[in-house]
Amino acid sequence: MRARAVGLGLITVAVVAGAACSNAPLSTQGPAPAFRAAAPEPPPAVRVTLPGSTLSEGQQITHTLNRLSYGPRPGDVERVRKMGLGQWIERQLEPGRIPDDRVEAALLAFPTLTMPVPDLVRAYPEPDQKVLATLRSGQMSQEEMRAMAPPEKRPFRIAAELQAAKLTRAVLSERQLEQLVTNFWFNHFNVDVRKGAVKWMVADYERTAIRPHALGKFRDLLLATARHPAMLFYLDNWMSTQADFVPVAGPAKGRKLGLNENYAREIMELHTLGVDGGYTQEDVIEVARAFTGWSIDRPREQGTFRFVRVAHDNGVKRILGHVLPANGGEQDGVKVIDILSGHPSTAKFIATKLARRFVSDEPPPALVERAARTFRDTDGDIRMVVVTIITSPEFLSSEAHRAKIKTPLEIVASSVRAVDGELQGPGAPGSQQPGGGLALAQQVNRLGEPLYQQQPPTGYPDVAEAWVNAGALLNRMNFALGLTANRVPGVRVDLSRAVGSADRRKPEQVLDALLRAVLQGQATSETRSVLAAQLDDPEITRATRDDRGPADTDVEKLAALVLGSPEFQRK
Repeated sequence: MRARAVGLGLITVAVVAGAACSNAPLSTQGPAPAFRAAAPEPPPAVRVTLPGSTLSEGQQITHTLNRLSYGPRPGDVERVRKMGLGQWIERQLEPGRIPDDRVEAALLAFPTLTMPVPDLVRAYPEPDQKVLATLRSGQMSQEEMRAMAPPEKRPFRIAAELQAAKLTRAVLSERQLEQLVTNFWFNHFNVDVRKGAVKWMVADYERTAIRPHALGKFRDLLLATARHPAMLFYLDNWMSTQADFVPVAGPAKGRKLGLNENYAREIMELHTLGVDGGYTQEDVIEVARAFTGWSIDRPREQGTFRFVRVAHDNGVKRILGHVLPANGGEQDGVKVIDILSGHPSTAKFIATKLARRFVSDEPPPALVERAARTFRDTDGDIRMVVVTIITSPEFLSSEAHRAKIKTPLEIVASSVRAVDGELQGPGAPGSQQPGGGLALAQQVNRLGEPLYQQQPPTGYPDVAEAWVNAGALLNRMNFALGLTANRVPGVRVDLSRAVGSADRRKPEQVLDALLRAVLQGQATSETRSVLAAQLDDPEITRATRDDRGPADTDVEKLAALVLGSPEFQRK
C-alpha cells in the first residue's frame, strides 16, 4: 500500500506544480521500417526549420515525441537524434511516406473497421424486441439469449473493435502524428456511438470523414462530417425539414416534421466560429433551413447520405451577411460550409484549439494569431497550421515543456510504449481473450475517457482540470501497478529490457536504469529524491528488517512509481 501512496504523492506534486486475430505478440519496437524503393525519396512536402530553444537537445526530442506522438519508446530518442528532429517531424507530417506494416497486420483482427454500413447493419443487428421482452419476463434465460443472439454478433462489437483499434494504433503505429490528429478531430466533431443508428455508422465516419482529412483542408473535413450519416443522426439533422413537412414514406411516415436547430447551432458554436464567433440566433435558424433535407437513406438498413429535395426549405436565406438565393437545394448546405470554413472567427477558433493541444492549456495569444493567419492565408490547410505551431518558439519553450497533463488515452498508450509492452491480438469470436488493444481501451474507460462514448457534442476537454482529481490520480497509479505486474490481459511487459545490466540486489541501480529507460534520464532531482527515499521500503526491497540477505528489488512496483512521477504524467 505504501508504494501506491508514494506514486499518488508524486502525481500530486506534478499537478500542484502545473497549477501553479492472432495471439502473437505485437512489440512496440522492432526493426526500423524498411524502405522498399531503391530510388531516393522525393523531397518532403513541407520543410521544417526549428527555432532556437533553451531546452537541451534531449529535452527538445522528448518534448516533441510527447506532443506529436503517444510518447517515446525505448530507443526512440536516439533514433530521432540520428535522423534529426526536423526530418522526423517532416515525415510525420506526411504519414503516407511511413510504412506501417505491423499496425496494418494487427488491424486485420478487427473486420468491422472496414465494413460498409449496410453490411454492419446486417451482420450485427440489434436483438429482436420480442426476444428482449421474453428475456425481461423471465421466460428466457441469459444462456438462451446468448445462444439466440451471441454477443459477438451484436452491435457493441463494432464499438469494441473501434476502441481496440485506437489503442493498437496509438501504441504500435509509426504514423504517430496521424493517429493523434485523427483522435483530435474525432473529438472536435464528436459523435456518441450509443445513440441509435450511430452504432453502425461510427467506424465509417472515422475511416472516411475524419482520417483522410485530418492533415488536409479544414473545409473538406467540415463538409465530410456534415454529410456523414453519423453526424446527421447524432445531431438530429436527418429529420430536419421545412415547416409542416409530412413524409409519405420512411420511419416518420404521416408525422408532421419541421426545423431542427441542433446541428446548425453546433456547427457554428463547436465546429467553426466558436461561442463568441459573432453569430446570432437568427443565423442559427437560417443555417438550419439551409441544411433541411440533408438526411439518411434508411438509417437502420442502408445508412448512407441522401438529400431529400421535397423536405428542403427553398426560400431565400441570409447567413452572416451572405444571401443564399431561393431554390438552392443541396447546395445551400455546401455554401454554408464555404461561408463558415472561410470565416475569420473559424480561423481563430481552430488555431486556438490546435495551439491548446500542442503547446499549453492557455496558448499564447501571439501564437494563436500567427496560426490563425496561416489558416486564413492557406485556405484552411490544417497541416500548415500545425507546422506554424510546432515550429514556433513557444512550442519548444521552457514554459511549454511538460506544461500539459496527459489525458487517460495518452497516459495508457504512453505507459505501454515507455515500457516496450507487447500487445496480443484478440482470440476467436466468442472467446475469453479480448486482446491487448481492447484491454487497454477498458483501462482508458476506467480512467474517465470512454472512447467513442462522450455524450455531449463538445467532446472531451483538453485541459488539466478535467483530468486531475484524487480519484483519477489513484486510478492512474493502480493502472501503472497493473501494467508493470502483467495484470492487464493481452499486454505483456518485460522489464528486464529496461533494467538491463543493473544489479537487482542494489535498488539504486535499478532505479537509475528505470529513470533512464522511462524518463530518458530527465527526472528532476526532487523526483529522484522522493523515489530514492522508498528504496529501503520492504515492498521495494522484498525484505524485512530481520532479513540479512541482499535486496531483491521489486522492479515492477518501482517501475510503476516511475510511471506515476510528475515527469511522466505530464507531456
